[in-house]
Amino acid sequence: MAVRIVLTFLFVPFLLSTTVLGYNSDEVMSWCSKTPNPQPCEYFLSHDQENTPIKYASDFLKISTRLALARAMKGKFTTYSLGSKCRNRLEKAAWEDCLELYEDIILWLNQTTSSKCTHYDVQTWLSTALTNLETCRTGFTEFGMTDFILPLMSNNVSKLISNTLAINKVPYSEPSYKDGFPSWVSPGDRKLLQSSSPASQANIVVAIDGSGNVKTIKEAVDAASKRSGSGRYVIYVKAGTYNENVEVGKTVKNVMFVGDGIGKTIVTGSKSVGGGTTTFKSATFAVVGDNFIARDMTFRNTAGANNHQAVALRSGSDFSVFYKCSFEGYQDTLYVHSQRQFYRECDIYGTVDFIFGNAAVVFQNCNIYARNPPNKTNTITAQGRTDPNQNTGISIHNCRVTAASDLKPVQSSVKTYLGRPWKEYSRTVFMKTFLDSLINPAGWMPWSGNFALNTLYYGEYMNTGSGSSTANRVNWKGYRVITSSSEASKFTVGSFISGNNWLPATNVPFTAGL
Repeated sequence: MAVRIVLTFLFVPFLLSTTVLGYNSDEVMSWCSKTPNPQPCEYFLSHDQENTPIKYASDFLKISTRLALARAMKGKFTTYSLGSKCRNRLEKAAWEDCLELYEDIILWLNQTTSSKCTHYDVQTWLSTALTNLETCRTGFTEFGMTDFILPLMSNNVSKLISNTLAINKVPYSEPSYKDGFPSWVSPGDRKLLQSSSPASQANIVVAIDGSGNVKTIKEAVDAASKRSGSGRYVIYVKAGTYNENVEVGKTVKNVMFVGDGIGKTIVTGSKSVGGGTTTFKSATFAVVGDNFIARDMTFRNTAGANNHQAVALRSGSDFSVFYKCSFEGYQDTLYVHSQRQFYRECDIYGTVDFIFGNAAVVFQNCNIYARNPPNKTNTITAQGRTDPNQNTGISIHNCRVTAASDLKPVQSSVKTYLGRPWKEYSRTVFMKTFLDSLINPAGWMPWSGNFALNTLYYGEYMNTGSGSSTANRVNWKGYRVITSSSEASKFTVGSFISGNNWLPATNVPFTAGL
């Protein structure tokens, strides 16, 4: 990432009368004092037209979510009205991102009200809603359009979502699904997903040479969006290089992509911030629809190291899985944007912040390759948690961090760090991972001055290799050498993304614990 946003929300002071619209002022203040942002809570709660009685914390959560949803809808309307003020292609690109992101914010806030979701689900979706709002602002900031940000700041939706995150953060049990499979997996899907050769049971075959049903991946995604039923839809992409930008939208769920292997089935593009695209839309392959799986494929962005942010793959898909895939780029290669994600036996190549975003994500048994950067500095991760109650972070478990072939000859002249804090509550851990000699002894790099050094959570646990020594690591308040297995276990597949409950359905191998 190339920018950090520090924004202060506007709030218009007000005076509470003894009773406003049926709520007693003491009652309002009592409940709102439990939130990190009591002022907007007091204002919008005291002006709430529904006057729903608040007897329990669950009542307060429902009302707070409804208030946040109302402000999000107002924010979408405000964003829409800014369209006429777009003066050029760059402004329009950032504006279009915001419209899409606000639609998803409203979707996730609505989804948290479902009686079927757990506290863990709610915390995930609230975290995603807040991440989407930050992504909206980032798009405008990337092109220096700060005059667009002010109208988006004034509706307090970010603070209200933050309040709901704090209210919902109570002890919860992991979601449990009958027979270890989530409700979205039907009996027929189980048999398919556990097959050793899912490509043989593909619903549609993509082949650039014309030997399949269609020649482009986009055509296959369009077919998936028009299918009847909600069962797993398998797209087999034969070996070849597919030069296209692909988007699997939020309504296209339960899709599985199967290729012929890393370096054989390749999806490639070249969009970048340097080329006039927002980071969000620079992705060669983007997926938002839930329950996405990809295996045996390469995702590539060829914009190059000098074009700044250029994403190979972006995932905002809840319960998404990537198995034996490769992600190739330079700056911002892999955008783990939001939701719950798992990567197993994958290869990731890049230079600056090349694993970044604000998902709850675990990388397991993956190869992480740092490439030769133009400015002689590599940062592997840039995690984007903006709120201490978001259940997000990057966990890198039992992986290998080494130099790519182009870095090896000049490795001694390049500084490579495990990560830097993109946002205030950035959270990243490396556990039982091989760190080669390319890792700088300090381990971690600041973003700007003292920003986030006290509030971040960076941890290392039982890593190996010549770059794993913690003797000369940074002495930031937020950094720690993890010595407790119980502390490290919080970031495992079983605990951090509740993988025991949904990964068995994918037939992808995983280790639940340390």
